Amino acid sequence: MRYEEISAQIRAGTAARTLPAWAGGVLAEILDGLAAGAPPVRAVRHPLGFLCLPVERSGDLGVCLHIWTPEVRPAPFTTSPVHCHSWELLSFVLYGTVRNVRVDVEEAAGRAPQQVFEVLSRGDVDELRATGRAVHCLPGRSTAHRTGESYTLPAGVFHSTLIEGGSDAATVALGRHTPGGGDLSLGPFGTPTHRVHRSRSDQADTERALRRSARRIAAAHCSARR
Repeated sequence: MRYEEISAQIRAGTAARTLPAWAGGVLAEILDGLAAGAPPVRAVRHPLGFLCLPVERSGDLGVCLHIWTPEVRPAPFTTSPVHCHSWELLSFVLYGTVRNVRVDVEEAAGRAPQQVFEVLSRGDVDELRATGRAVHCLPGRSTAHRTGESYTLPAGVFHSTLIEGGSDAATVALGRHTPGGGDLSLGPFGTPTHRVHRSRSDQADTERALRRSARRIAAAHCSARR
């Protein structure tokens, strides 16, 4: 399935009957590719704490599997977990509980503990450009999303994402780029512009993580059909 079909399944409320099996098939295909030395997608250790499997990128649309797992350490972040996207997120929770905590950001006069960074991505390199835009931030509305549920997050909303009840969760994440927005992160005011290379997960860790995730998807799928 591609973006439009997955989006339609989620919006129609039928995703719980179709997406677990589809995601299990994607993981099986990647595992077969790893065994053959040619995985169809590369697993990225994301600094926001999950393993990212980019499944589709077509113009302004993208589909990824996001897997939070103890089998793979996240890449270290250099700013903070608080960020906002240039794209609208539509997400379906395959298993686990994902909590999004919105963050209220206010402009500050002069120097402040936090500043806004622009995240500019080119290939495997992300440039985090310090803007000098000083801000204060406070936790805002918080929402939890459990196995079989879906949620949306508009572009431009600052938030952080937490996993509740352990370290395991997975989502099908759909992104639709919104013109005029930017990928932003908050970080310490004194941190300068810098670049980070996206970190690949090694094969052994990836295999363990994907097999663990496939088992949990199957368990959630079976539970949902009882």
